[in-house]
Order: sequence, then structure tokens, then C-alpha cells
Amino acid sequence: MTNTGLTCANHPDRETTLRCNRCEKPICAQCAVLTPVGYRCRECVRGQQAVFDTARRADYALAVVISLVLAGGATALLGYVGIWSLIVAPVAGGGIAEVVRWAVRRRRSRRLPLAAAIGGGMGVLANLAGPLLLLVPYASGAPGQAWVALLGSMVWPVVSGALLVGALYARLRGIRL
Repeated sequence: MTNTGLTCANHPDRETTLRCNRCEKPICAQCAVLTPVGYRCRECVRGQQAVFDTARRADYALAVVISLVLAGGATALLGYVGIWSLIVAPVAGGGIAEVVRWAVRRRRSRRLPLAAAIGGGMGVLANLAGPLLLLVPYASGAPGQAWVALLGSMVWPVVSGALLVGALYARLRGIRL
């Protein structure tokens, strides 16, 4: 190895020829983050990402409430379409994501999709609470036909709810489906 005289700013025991293309700080291969415009140090990448985090605290609560209500209502309606919910649920999730995006005035954050997905998951679980409460009298006895029927009736709401919440999260995250 040739002696370049440069050492990594974070690891003084490592020689390097690499520099951050923004601040010119010497960085080693472990500290370098590949971006579309070249290698940058972690501090510059963090500073650049902070500019795009525009959400306010109220936006998280708004995302949870909106997705809880809309995902709960959509899951209840999807229970009536049966196997077609496999097609309709992701579309509904994308629609809910657009409503959330509109409600928060297009502000964005890394944690906003997660907040909306948690609210959507709570809405889906709220639809399952009714059938689960009907199982309570049968919990102590042997599983009978009522048990099996109730569990069977929960399959489509769970599947459609998972597809809906997955599409909601992916759409807010910026993943195009």
C-alpha cells in the first residue's frame, strides 16, 4: 500500500484515498456511503436527509387516526366481496395512503408510513374484535363447529387487511406498486 498521508477522519489508523464529494473529508471504505452522485460521509448524508423530513408531530397522530378509520371501514366492506378482496384491498390501501398524504399536506418523514400502517393495523384488528368476542364462550370447551366457522370467517378480513396495510405502507414509503 502506498503512503498517501491521508487517514480516515473516523478511523485514524486507516489510510485512504477516498474523500466525501461534498465536504472533502477523508473517509475509508467502511465510512463511505454510495449516493447517486458519488461517495459521501455519513454526516453529509444525514444532513441531506434531514431536509426532506418535513412532517410535524400532529401529522403522525393524523395519519394514525385516518388510516385506523378508513382501514377499519374498508376491511369491513371487503369482507363482503370474498376472493375479490385480493384485488380490491391493495387498491384501497393505495387510496388510503393518498388520503393520508393529502391530509398531512404532502409533508413527509421516515416514520410517517409506519404510523399510518400501525393505524391501519389497528383498524383491521378492530374488525376482528367482534368475531373474537364471540369465541369467548367456546374457549373453555372443545372446539366445535361454531369455533371453526368463526375462525373461517376471519380468513378474508385478515388476508385483505394484510394486503391493504401492506399497500398503504408501501405507497407512503414511495414504493410504486
